[in-house]
Amino acid sequence: MTKEQSIKEVEYKMALKLLNILLTRGIITEDEYEKIDELNRQTFLPEFSGVYV
Repeated sequence: MTKEQSIKEVEYKMALKLLNILLTRGIITEDEYEKIDELNRQTFLPEFSGVYV
């Protein structure tokens, strides 16, 4: 894995953590969570995104 890909993995994981916080606080719905996560996967292109689910 390249340094750039490692950075994208970390950025994706941080975005996922923030999404989880929004979801648990009731700020977003499950449907919104899934839509935002899909957009994040397209943006960050994480290799291990399947592992984080």
